[in-house]
Amino acid sequence: MPKQDEIKLHFTQNEQDDAIDIIAQLEALLQPKLRNLSPEENVKYGVISEQNKLFVNKVKDYRNTNPALSSPDVDWVEFEADAIDRSFLENAALRIEGLMTAMTETRRIHDHDNFENAGIDYKYTKYKDETNPGSGYDVKARELGQFFKGGGGDTEFPE
Repeated sequence: MPKQDEIKLHFTQNEQDDAIDIIAQLEALLQPKLRNLSPEENVKYGVISEQNKLFVNKVKDYRNTNPALSSPDVDWVEFEADAIDRSFLENAALRIEGLMTAMTETRRIHDHDNFENAGIDYKYTKYKDETNPGSGYDVKARELGQFFKGGGGDTEFPE
């Protein structure tokens, strides 16, 4: 395998279409019950600390094991529904985050492969321009050269 081709696993058009359809279905399913917070709401609601999660879980444990000790002022059906939704959202978000990380890192490998191959093509273009002037490679070399330090005279690729 040539050095510049680090990854040769590619998605078919059907796989790409299916993935986009599944993402759209997931968005359609979840979006009606999701909220984006305003900056003010982010401040108001904040993020529950680990200590506070333990506190909530302890109250939940007491409710489950000894409901007679629970406050009658709390809507315990809503409390349980919030706990279930919170757990679902956290677990789903972690799975999506893991998938997103893997997708981003795989994309980076494809970016690397494209960049390495583009560099090979640029070197070839410069070679052809030197050995066959006036054949169109001069224009291509100039246009590609703008992406390099010094306008194309350097062989160091842009970062």
